[in-house]
Amino acid sequence: MTDKSLLLIIDAQYDFCDGKGALYVPGAEQDMERLALFIQNNVEKLDSIVLSQDAHQVIDISHPAFWVCRNGKNPAPFTQISLADVENGEWTSIFGKETALKYLKELDRRKEFPHVIWPEHCIEGSKGAAIVDIVMEEVKNWARIRQLYFKIVQKGKNPFTEHFGIMNAAVPLNHDVETRFNIPLFDSFLGYDTIYIAGEAQSHCVAVTVKQLMGFQSIADKIVILKNCMSSVAGFEHLADDIYSRLKPHQFIEA
Repeated sequence: MTDKSLLLIIDAQYDFCDGKGALYVPGAEQDMERLALFIQNNVEKLDSIVLSQDAHQVIDISHPAFWVCRNGKNPAPFTQISLADVENGEWTSIFGKETALKYLKELDRRKEFPHVIWPEHCIEGSKGAAIVDIVMEEVKNWARIRQLYFKIVQKGKNPFTEHFGIMNAAVPLNHDVETRFNIPLFDSFLGYDTIYIAGEAQSHCVAVTVKQLMGFQSIADKIVILKNCMSSVAGFEHLADDIYSRLKPHQFIEA
């Protein structure tokens, strides 16, 4: 019996993967070249391809325009805003202090990554949100040859919560099902023997996706990381070391 394989591509988008992108990840262009070649060389082996896609608004809890300091200025990209910063009035959400305070409290409780302000990126409908051509062309070619559909999973559409991992937002919101755990997507993963994971960034969206999937033994042992098809956001190279350390050596391969 032949093993069934899934390729999960995380955020292979212009803003992360092109040198002119708003939140370019150093090394991502070469990562995408290797990923495209992996798809090309494994057309018959890959039974499904799922691509995640960041999809943000300009006004987003992780974008500068969401916040102001005491002097009324927006934070610079890569500013870290803590719960204490909001409690003491150093930073205030333009939607009201309580909204941000509740979010940061829950972020702390869940022990998620610290809250960082990013450059505006992957704005819905913009060039920055598009999957880079070199990967998308190989995905389309795979679909033609195998006569199969690929799937796009958008995340980050709710501006009141960060959404790194593909399965759920950092702080899921009761009133928005798109931020809560994606049960149909998870159930679809159960039908595969191997789940290859690649994309950007290794330090953030890939890492959190891996963390979310590793919480389930039925999935954890199926994960295979294409380690030369991902890179970290500059300055955050070791942020997710603990997450990857939980995998076994044989779960890392080169494309």
